[in-house]
Amino acid sequence: MGIVYSKIILRNPRLPDLEPVEVEALADSGALFLCIPAEICSRLRLEQVTDQTVTLADGTTRNVPYVGPVEVRFKNRIGFTGAIVIGDQVLVGAIPMEELDLVVVPRTRTLDINPASPDRASSIVKQNEADYSVLSN
Repeated sequence: MGIVYSKIILRNPRLPDLEPVEVEALADSGALFLCIPAEICSRLRLEQVTDQTVTLADGTTRNVPYVGPVEVRFKNRIGFTGAIVIGDQVLVGAIPMEELDLVVVPRTRTLDINPASPDRASSIVKQNEADYSVLSN
């Protein structure tokens, strides 16, 4: 398919007066997380929540900071996720792509909103017979 880049906006929802950051991000549906460089983490003043153990492409493992929350904006979509701090560029993995209901279009090598749900993000969920009335108290 090739490499897919797209502009996204990252923001710290805990600091609404802080300037958001627009970045050219690599979209990789084979990766899971939102990955951000340390410089972006610092600019957004994101707080470390924990460490995350990740396996790199060469098979080695590393403990990296897991920070958040991060607000991610793309076209008419807004989502919230955590991010791992690693590398020298922003990478959008499968978790934030699912959160925003985004798809990689192989023919054009672009990231786009899901054409099946153009107005708002859509997800598939399964409701069981649990009693959710306790949540409304």
